[in-house]
Amino acid sequence: MKDVYITKISKFLPNEPIDCDEMGDILGFINGSERVKRVVLRNNGIMTRHYAVNKSGEITHSNADITYQAIKGLLDADFQMKDIDLLSVGTSSPDQLLPSHAAMVHGLMKDSLPIEINSATGICTSGMNALKYAYMAVKSNMTKNAVAAGSERVSTWLLQDKFSYEIDTARKLEENPVLAFEKEFLRWMLSDGAGAFLLQSEPNPKNKYNLKIEWMDAQSYANSLGTCMYAGAERSNDGELISWTHYSSGDLAKQSILSIKQDIKLLDEQIIKKGVKSLKEVLKRNHFDAGNVDYFLPHISSFFFKDKLMNGLRAAGINIPDEKLFINLDKVGNIGAGSIYVMLEELFNKNELKTGEKILLSVPESGRFNYSYALLTVV
Repeated sequence: MKDVYITKISKFLPNEPIDCDEMGDILGFINGSERVKRVVLRNNGIMTRHYAVNKSGEITHSNADITYQAIKGLLDADFQMKDIDLLSVGTSSPDQLLPSHAAMVHGLMKDSLPIEINSATGICTSGMNALKYAYMAVKSNMTKNAVAAGSERVSTWLLQDKFSYEIDTARKLEENPVLAFEKEFLRWMLSDGAGAFLLQSEPNPKNKYNLKIEWMDAQSYANSLGTCMYAGAERSNDGELISWTHYSSGDLAKQSILSIKQDIKLLDEQIIKKGVKSLKEVLKRNHFDAGNVDYFLPHISSFFFKDKLMNGLRAAGINIPDEKLFINLDKVGNIGAGSIYVMLEELFNKNELKTGEKILLSVPESGRFNYSYALLTVV
């Protein structure tokens, strides 16, 4: 087994940052949107975010292109596209059902050689799953290097025109043409972007520092909890998901079946509780004392959860002071599978890290409550 090092990190955020006042100009308003927007933004604490849609309403980038742009940021005179051995990517918003997201990204890498590709599906933890596949490939000496990336291009899922048929149908039936909160909520929460890591079996001696991956670990509670966040399905009365393939083309539009939805009540009840439980078990399994953490990078969807998370951890005996937190949610928004990559990119490239410091990555996923972690050491 080889040691594995993150030797370079890059990001790509499409277009100029969008502040809270400009969001409606791009996403559009539906009946009741202004009120929901105010409530959501007051709680999530996000000040700016990025969309792959410009202020003229033109779509500027695909998800594959956003990911490709982040990967290009890893290249330099010593490491070119043709040097990549493995591509492993994760997203919850691929541009199409088929082919895979990785295949579409590799399709843009014209200077690449034929290489192994891997697509991790899911929601936020798909980015970490992509990283773990790359980590295992390098660690097992199956490849000398690997590129892992996490990305989202979700803005086009949130545009007003995606819900116009549903609203028009409600109006024709003389019902209140207001979008359900489980759909409207996420329109003001999510954003676009990508980050990429270069993994190698040796640290780069030209770097000021590299990040050694000590371990990666994850836990899912899908066996005991229902679905909280979903797309391309509808929930039945008993809580089971009904696939979009069960609906006619007309019903897909009338009910916005393909939209992203979230059960806010279930999210609030479980996301912190299971997050604290999973981290406690993962730390114990890997024999690591949280008191030794120098930087704690938790992916949170909203600052609403920050104090709840930290208080919950301390109540469980996981003593990580607030000053160890590093979060850039307020500046870049919730990029889902790309958030942890963009967060670590800022820490790695803009902060003065010291040899021996420990960095703990924490990524929850509310789809059906899955949690993924990684411990890094600055070398």
